[in-house]
Amino acid sequence: MLSLYNTLTRKKELLKPLKKSCVSLYTCGPTVYNFAHIGNLRTYVFEDILKRVLQYNGLKVKHIMNITDVGHLTSDADEGEDKMEKGATREGKTAWDIAKFYTAAFIKDLKLLNILPADKMPRATDHIKEQIALIKILERKGFAYRTSDGMYFDTGKLADYGKLAAQNFKDKKAGARVEVNKEKHMPWDFALWKFSSKGAKRQMEWKSPWGVGFPGWHIECSAMARAYLGQPFDIHCGGIDHITIHHTNEIAQSEAAYDTPLARVWMHGEFVVIGEQEKMAKSVNNFLRLDALMKNGFSPLAYRYLLLGTHYRSPLAFSFSALQAAQNALDALYDAVRDFEKPRIGCAEFEEKFKSAVDDDLNIPKALGVMWNLMKSAYPSHAKAKSLLKFDTVLGLGLARVLGRHFIIPARIRALAQAREKARLARDWEESDSLRMQLENAGYQIEDAPKGYRIKKTHS
Repeated sequence: MLSLYNTLTRKKELLKPLKKSCVSLYTCGPTVYNFAHIGNLRTYVFEDILKRVLQYNGLKVKHIMNITDVGHLTSDADEGEDKMEKGATREGKTAWDIAKFYTAAFIKDLKLLNILPADKMPRATDHIKEQIALIKILERKGFAYRTSDGMYFDTGKLADYGKLAAQNFKDKKAGARVEVNKEKHMPWDFALWKFSSKGAKRQMEWKSPWGVGFPGWHIECSAMARAYLGQPFDIHCGGIDHITIHHTNEIAQSEAAYDTPLARVWMHGEFVVIGEQEKMAKSVNNFLRLDALMKNGFSPLAYRYLLLGTHYRSPLAFSFSALQAAQNALDALYDAVRDFEKPRIGCAEFEEKFKSAVDDDLNIPKALGVMWNLMKSAYPSHAKAKSLLKFDTVLGLGLARVLGRHFIIPARIRALAQAREKARLARDWEESDSLRMQLENAGYQIEDAPKGYRIKKTHS
């Protein structure tokens, strides 16, 4: 039985889908004003593992991931610039061009990490009508009020506001969480609709019953989740930074409007940290992109493998040495399975252990241990192959592309390797290094040994 940790209840719960054999899943997507960094991408890998485990349990998954292309301000206090407009100014492009470019870059990263695509990736700008309709309901029910800069949600009208974060905001002092805006009824009231500044025309703005402007950040997810999945739906995911603000506010406005829960299970992935346990973030310019890892010679799937080694609810300390260890492990796995026979009957005992691990709140580190124990076992390679391919429907390491496929080393590569060996034995290190670089640029790695050398194809 599949059990998942529910942030809302602070415990593991057996998954009981609203509809038999089908799970509705909403995952918060990117704000497309810049490239995703590897910390962002950890969340999407965690959500991909969740989706794969659901499917591994024989469940169909209806997966929606939003694209935030308007309304996400630079401050959690609903102040500052819209990130899309800021990105447009930074690059001298339109906000629409910025959104298109970074959405494409994000989708490219997902493909490189072998992340299964969502069924739909709706954009906030395509659902302005739905967002306005939701705000109208909140206004009619007395949960929305007007200030000089927009329409706000009145959190004081909701008795259990903050339940996801297990915080009682009514007991907090003003300014403890956000900057003080004297027009707000409560400091943590949040924007539903922001007015365009007087005398300035934004690139992204729309007419509304309250004035020309644009939606707040949180309203898009409530509107689009309901439009595509209904309310309630089964699972809502995101990073842990969404707990206290974004997801707390989604719950507030959705439940206030429709008097029913937004989602039954809330799941959150931890951060990637660097240095002194510092969260990777664009705001402090300490982030790495997947492209940077690739330029340093690492496979995107090596980064995926690195992520699999830490439970999604634990912080992951990133280092290039840890990434190199993941690359080495992945290469070793690929090298081993190339010589396997065609899959036949699997290894039931290991498959049972693997499923037990993944069904225990996605314990992928334990599942990887099961995989490596299978690799070391005495089972014939055709049995290992059958089980490994089954495991890889969850792990997503691309084993089907490698298993049983002995690669042929081209004559040109063999000639380069032989020339390098000759230079190495002659202690012509400059020539040796030059030839090694030519091999690596061609996608091959050479490993020296006391007697000869070995050629490996990199990043299969």
